[in-house]
Amino acid sequence: MEQGKDRSLVSKVMDGLVTGIVEEKYGAILPPQDVLSKEFDVSRTVMREALSMLLARHMLDVRPKVGTRIRSMRDWRMIDEDVVNWRFRAKPDPVFMRDVIEFRMLIEPRAAAQAAARASVSEVAGIREAFDVFKTIAPGEPGYEAADELLHTRIVHASGNQFFQQMAAIIRGALTTVNPMVNQKPGAWEISVRTHARMVEAIERRDPKEAEAAALALIDFTADEIGREFSIEMPGRK
Repeated sequence: MEQGKDRSLVSKVMDGLVTGIVEEKYGAILPPQDVLSKEFDVSRTVMREALSMLLARHMLDVRPKVGTRIRSMRDWRMIDEDVVNWRFRAKPDPVFMRDVIEFRMLIEPRAAAQAAARASVSEVAGIREAFDVFKTIAPGEPGYEAADELLHTRIVHASGNQFFQQMAAIIRGALTTVNPMVNQKPGAWEISVRTHARMVEAIERRDPKEAEAAALALIDFTADEIGREFSIEMPGRK
């Protein structure tokens, strides 16, 4: 019981440290461990464990005579789902949003195509089920984000590609970040529903090319809106 309590406390401290980091509370260098221990009202053992977890995720760097340096978010180990969630907490910047769109363009269209080719009958049914829920919930209503994330996650998992599957957390984080910006546009939800329907129907028909094209169309629409939001040039189809 005590060991479980310590793990929970370490997780809580990690979460608090990350909040301070993404909100730029600490600057470039974290305070000494004893100072942080007092701030979070935990033992040095708990604080040391929390810091070691962040070190393992390439978020911190310990240097002699310097202390614990906060590493650039570019260095964070994004394959780790916790790190993904923490990274998406930070205020998005133009370069980060460009990288998010480029990542989605690389992964999601291929995942949709492979889902059309490889998904089992039950996986296709699960994708249809997720879409049928998604299309009934408008942006801003309870459950919208969860429904959108579930649909995209099921498509990625149905691709059968274990590396794509490991990237599902990044896609979920991307959706959470971009949707509030994109959904501000009049008619955006209707376009989104139509394009998602096109992708799902292509997967059901076992049409990889059409599934890929629909996924690209969906991301292209998002890229256009994000590009306008940040006044930057977004990647597009060649």
